[in-house]
Amino acid sequence: MSAKKLYKVSEAKIICGVCAGIGEYLNLDPNVVRLLVMLISLCSFGGMIIAYIVMACILPDKTSVY
Repeated sequence: MSAKKLYKVSEAKIICGVCAGIGEYLNLDPNVVRLLVMLISLCSFGGMIIAYIVMACILPDKTSVY
């Protein structure tokens, strides 16, 4: 049994594929994750945008993981 890994999914990306990767990791629809990111970003005065940019820079692509 292998551990789940978080990565960017370039096949389902809109910007960088971070929300698609999180959705795949959590077994959620990527559109739900995108909506949650937008709502959290509005409530945190853009703090989630900074977290998204950091994750886009740090997370590996799915193609480089497998």
